[in-house]
Amino acid sequence: MRPIRVLFGYALACLAAAVTLVLFVYTPAELAGLPRDAIGERLLEASSFALSVTRYVAVLAALPALIAVGFGETRGIGAWIFYVLVGVGIAALGFLAQYSTEAPGQPTILRNYALIAFLTAGLVGGLAYWLLSGRAARRPGQGAPEAAAQAPAVAPGGSAA
Repeated sequence: MRPIRVLFGYALACLAAAVTLVLFVYTPAELAGLPRDAIGERLLEASSFALSVTRYVAVLAALPALIAVGFGETRGIGAWIFYVLVGVGIAALGFLAQYSTEAPGQPTILRNYALIAFLTAGLVGGLAYWLLSGRAARRPGQGAPEAAAQAPAVAPGGSAA
């Protein structure tokens, strides 16, 4: 079940990161200012764009995410901060990769708005992964922390303590 949980979490984290990026293009303020008859069309356009961006996010984040998730799963790391930092780190790598491919003298991505968009998308993606999959990461033989906290202690004689 673990591989299915990890893949499901990764896919939805990529979707969450892509939606976050798209919300920096189609801002909520812009959408709120549209006439009622144009909102549906603009939301459909933004949704289609988010699905397209999801593919790129998934492909570009695959290797670093595989390494980080493999590390987190084998070490039993279920802390939200780990996955958020990983998401932000992957987003920073993506931002730097995009910046490094720019031609000299051309308009650059190196702007605060783009950097904030990438880092926010990484934060949201990492948090989404943790919510959907990462918090269940534990070492083999290690029980679920929630179940251990809720189970009553049983004394050696069989009665609950």
